[in-house]
This record gives sequence, structure tokens and C-alpha cells, in this order.
Amino acid sequence: MKKAICFLLSAGTVLAGCSKEDIFSSSNNGSTSSSTPSSDTDTYEEEEDDISKTTFDRTISIVWSGSGASVSGDANGVVTVSGADVTVDNTKTTEKVKYELSGSSTSGSLKIYSNNKQALVLSGLSLTNPSGAAINNQGKKRCFIVLSGTSSLADGNSAAYAATGEEDLKAVFFSEGQLIFSGEGSLTVSANNAQGKAGITSDDYVRVMGSPSIKIIAGSGAGHGLRGKDAVAIDGGTIDVSVSADMKKGIASDSLVVFNGGVTTVKATGGTAYDSEDAEYKASAGVKADQVFKMNGGTLTVTSSGQGGKGITGDAVAYFNGGTVNVNVTGSNYGSSSSGGGGGRPRATATDSSKSAKAIKFDGDIHFNGSTVSASASSHEAIESKGAMNFTDGVVYAQSSDDAINSAKDMTITGGSVCAYSTGNDGMDANGNLYIKGGLVYTIGASSPEVGIDANTEGGYKLYLTGGTIIAIGGLENGSSLSQSCYSASSWNRNTWYSITVGSTTHAFKTPSSGGSGLVVSGASQPTVQSGVTASGGTDVWNGMGVLDCSVSGGQAVSLSTYSGGQGGPGSGGGPGGRH
Repeated sequence: MKKAICFLLSAGTVLAGCSKEDIFSSSNNGSTSSSTPSSDTDTYEEEEDDISKTTFDRTISIVWSGSGASVSGDANGVVTVSGADVTVDNTKTTEKVKYELSGSSTSGSLKIYSNNKQALVLSGLSLTNPSGAAINNQGKKRCFIVLSGTSSLADGNSAAYAATGEEDLKAVFFSEGQLIFSGEGSLTVSANNAQGKAGITSDDYVRVMGSPSIKIIAGSGAGHGLRGKDAVAIDGGTIDVSVSADMKKGIASDSLVVFNGGVTTVKATGGTAYDSEDAEYKASAGVKADQVFKMNGGTLTVTSSGQGGKGITGDAVAYFNGGTVNVNVTGSNYGSSSSGGGGGRPRATATDSSKSAKAIKFDGDIHFNGSTVSASASSHEAIESKGAMNFTDGVVYAQSSDDAINSAKDMTITGGSVCAYSTGNDGMDANGNLYIKGGLVYTIGASSPEVGIDANTEGGYKLYLTGGTIIAIGGLENGSSLSQSCYSASSWNRNTWYSITVGSTTHAFKTPSSGGSGLVVSGASQPTVQSGVTASGGTDVWNGMGVLDCSVSGGQAVSLSTYSGGQGGPGSGGGPGGRH
């Protein structure tokens, strides 16, 4: 039996075989991008965020009980209690205080003023404030949140939920300063207010370390789930976020969102609405990073079902360096574009109300450097970059009814395994040049004029194929530059296991239930192709959808002929999607 790397495709699934500076300088395999911010300013400090490096001067215990609260250990008199509303004013001392919070109240709150570092130990705390934030930290220094036992925070739907004077009040758990979560306990945060208040928000950054379990539920009238203005960094723990309001994001930052570890699940069910403050239509999203998105480690699972909603999105650059990402977008597109565009799809203008439901979409460049990524979208592109797109390592699978993978500028593949399956358009589409220099590429385009691999020939660009192992159902764009020999089979059978051998390496792939005519292959040496093989064993990396490194046996030889490109023609490829 031959050992093979297997791809399993069906109509629905496919298998393709610190310092603040630390958060920005995590490995990107040497990739650079014109979309990267001009300077990587500090975002958090490894030593400072480790609570074990901080010595606290005092421990104060606060215990809620129904309509009241008791305090012990407060030698300096910094805590005042009014019913179940507790206020801390530690602005006149230099003490770093640890507050141990426990007990239960359905009409209580905690507000903190402090000029010093502090820690909040949530130990079996259940606190609901019907008219505001459950915890409102107005201190701008680092605030450690240690979870011990099972705790919960919630707000209510009172119209009294508003800022007090110049104080922000944006979430059930709000902080002006950094929030660093750790511990081994659990916290559930429920945002219920119809004024769009979030679950957890910091006007600095939010970081999760260690192994806490955090669940955030933002209701239909609430705001974002987890938001850090300067950054959100997930280093460990288990994070579960669900948001259901239109326009809102599960995890969001005005700057950076980075995953270094942990297990994160985000569910967004909201759709698109008009934001009168910014005078534009906005869509919901699972994860939104305005400047930089980095996936360095851990597991991230995102689902989005709202109209026009996106899975992972950002206004600038994205790096997929490691870890596992699964994105599934099932929502329909929102609105319509007012002007025509390429490929029979309208292009968006500044006045358009349209929003597209895409799995992964960034306005800048996207770099795939080592992550295992699965992205699917039922109504639009699965993966789209408004800049360039680069593949150097890792496994990327994309499936959609539109282009599975689309870039507005050049697309370059030098390594890794890439699988792109479109049921209604091109498998892989670059609106600049498309360079394939290495790696394993399996693409499926819809019937003519759509193709498996498409470059913007009508714009004066082309596909340059110089290396790699290529399997393209639907063929290649007309006018391609093929420095590496390509071969075609006149037809292919649906839902059938095939194998392709290049030199001493064999790959197996299962054909889909639909796709364009023609099967084109290419490799460093002339490939041999077998039809009807048996693929078995191996490592299941797609939860039942397929395996890698499986064994292949049997099959019948497929006759191949020299291929020079030409399944599509000028105009057959599409430009970037008309919706945003």
C-alpha cells in the first residue's frame, strides 16, 4: 500500500491535506505586509501581567448577602457600603490591594477608584446590578481577575444604565485599565441591557492567562461579548462567547486580537443594521480586529448565522501562524450594491448598504503560515483579502458558493496544503497575479466559465505556475504561464477516490458531487493518476470529515494528455465580491 495525504470532499465538507511587543512579534515566518501598522507599539508586558510577580499590601474581603454586603480587613477605610452597592476609593493610598469577593445579590454592584495595581478574586460570587454594571473599575492601572470556584455577573434592562458624569459605563464588567484573567474557576457574564452594553470591556486591553473558564452571553439588545480597546489576548483557558444583536461582535478590539493558546468558541447570530452614529451599515461578526489579527496557537471556533454577518474579519492584516481555526458562516447576504462589477457581480460603493456573509475577510493582507484553517460560507467567499494573500505553511480548506478563496491583489503559494472548493464560482481567484511556487493545491471550480484556478487575465495579470503539486477540477484560466508541465484528463467521476503520484509521493483526493469539466494535474515530475482507489487509515484531523497520511491501494490508471491552460477566458473570473 502507498502512504498518502488524503483530501475528502463532499457537498458540505472537505479535507485538505511577554512584553507588549511580544504580542506583535510572535512568529509570522518572515512575512511582511503593507497593511501592517507602521510601528508595533507595546501592548502588554509579560512580567507585569503575571500576578505572581506582584506583592499585595493588603487583602480586603467583601461578602454580598441579599440586599447588603459586609467588609473585613479594611484598615484604611477605603470601602463604603450602601445597601448592596459597594464603592472602593483607594486613591489616597499607595497600597496594592487584593479584594476577595464572594456571596450573592440580585441588586448589588462594585465600583472601584484606584491609582494602584489591584486584584479581584472572584470566589463563588453571584452579583446582578439591575441598573448598571455589576463591576465598574474606574482605575487605570492593571487589574488582575482571579477566578476561584463558580461566579456570575449580570446586568438588567433598566433605562438608568448610563454613564455617570464623565465615567464610562460600557459593560457588565467594565474597566478603564487592563484586565488580566487567571485562575482555575469559572465566570459567566450575562449582558441583558437594551442600550447595547457589552459583557466584558476594557478601555485598555483584556488578557486571559492560565486556565479559567469564561462564558459571556450578550442578549438581543446588548452589545459586544468581549472587547479590549487596545487588544484582546487569549493565552489559555476556555472562552465561550455568544452575541445576538445586530452589528455586534463576539470578540473585538480597535487594535489587536491574538490567540496564543486556549480553547475559544464564538457564536454570532445577529445581522446587519444602520449605525446612525457612524452613518453606515454594519454587520455582526464572531471576531473583529481593526488593526492586527494573529492566530499563533490554541483552538478558535466561530459560527455566524446572521444576515451579512462574518466569521473573522478586520480592517487591516491577518496572520495565521499556528493553532486550529474553524469558521462556518450560514447567513445570507444583506442588501444590494448599486453599481456593476466584474464577473457578473456588482461592486460596492461608499453609499451601498450591502454586506456579505463571509467566513474570513480582511481589508489588508492575509498570511497563512502554519495554522490549520477550515472556512465555509454558504452565500459568499469563504476567505477574502482586499490586499494580497500568501500561503507558506499549514493546512487551509475553504468552501463556498462564491469564490472559495479570493484576493484583490496578488496571491502567492509557496508551501502548505490548500484546498478551495466552490459550488458556484472559481475555486481560487486572484485579481492580481497568482503565483504557485510550491505546496499542495487542490481546487474545484463550478462549471464553465468558472475555473479551478483563476487570475485576473482581463486586467493584464495571469497565473504563474512554477512548482508544487496541483489538482484542479475545472482547469486553469486562459493565458496562464505554465513553467511546470501540466496534464489533463478528459473527464472525472464524481464522489470517487483518486490518487496522484509525483516522484515518490502519493496524495489521495475524493472528488466532489459537482464541479467543472476537466481534471488538470501538475507536479515536479510527470504525475500518474489512479481512479477508484481505496483510501484507509490515517489521522483524522477534520472530526470525521477525512484523514491525513492514509493508505491507498487499488485503482485504475487515468490517461493524461498535455495541458496548456484555457478552461476559462477573459471575463470568466470575478472581481472581489460586490458586498463589503
